[in-house]
Amino acid sequence: MKSRLTVSIVTYHTDIDELDRCLQSLRSPVVERIYIVDNSRQAYISDYCRAKEGVEYIGSDNVGYGAGHNKAINKAMAADADYHLVLNSDVRFDPTVLEQLVDYMDCNGDVGQVQPKITYPDGRLQYTIRMLPTPKDLIFRRFLPSKLVVKNDYRYLLKFADHDREMNVPYHQGSFMLFRMEALRQIGLFDERFFMYPEDIDITRRMHRCYRTMYYPRVSIIHDHRAASYKSGRMLRIHIVNMIRYFNKWGWVFDSERRRFNRRLLAYKK
Repeated sequence: MKSRLTVSIVTYHTDIDELDRCLQSLRSPVVERIYIVDNSRQAYISDYCRAKEGVEYIGSDNVGYGAGHNKAINKAMAADADYHLVLNSDVRFDPTVLEQLVDYMDCNGDVGQVQPKITYPDGRLQYTIRMLPTPKDLIFRRFLPSKLVVKNDYRYLLKFADHDREMNVPYHQGSFMLFRMEALRQIGLFDERFFMYPEDIDITRRMHRCYRTMYYPRVSIIHDHRAASYKSGRMLRIHIVNMIRYFNKWGWVFDSERRRFNRRLLAYKK
């Protein structure tokens, strides 16, 4: 019997062509149900979803990224799914990717979360697996000239690592996060205090405490990655506010877990 996989995508005034390209990637026999959580309650998105077999539309107020996915994850838990994929609409891939990742999870019961290699449309690698950030890591990257942050980025973004090799990493960027449902029941869902951005750091590090959180480069996906906070003042403000909440939760300077997890990754370099 094949493991049952559910998928959630949170939309907000999302382009239908983009959403349709993403859903084409989900044409896999392992996908049981797709939940579209529309934080903008748009009729055109609702109409599109209702015309798609296996797709359930969930209209929602704009509760944020993690809280939106939680609405779908709770439904998936009630449906007794084995795995759940949190996915961005600007991601696309060959549908066989999902079968390979589910097989990997089936064969590795100590893996609670997995992410494939992620590239830009032109084939360049996206550095989506990272060390747990310090305030310095994020401030330097966002506000200093790029030539001044090269050394810090080399470390924080794990550029020293062999990205063709599996790695157990405590921070997976949130565009594609495949979870084991049993593990989510244990560690909890997304922390809804974070409207957007650090919810992926928070949930991965909580998962990393109890399970391996693996980067699995034998399969790859494409992510358009708009980097909205670099282009919009409003999104930058949201990013800053939520990162302050993150560091208030976990610690600005003193975060012994961050130090322990990051030391393991730096040992990889040696």
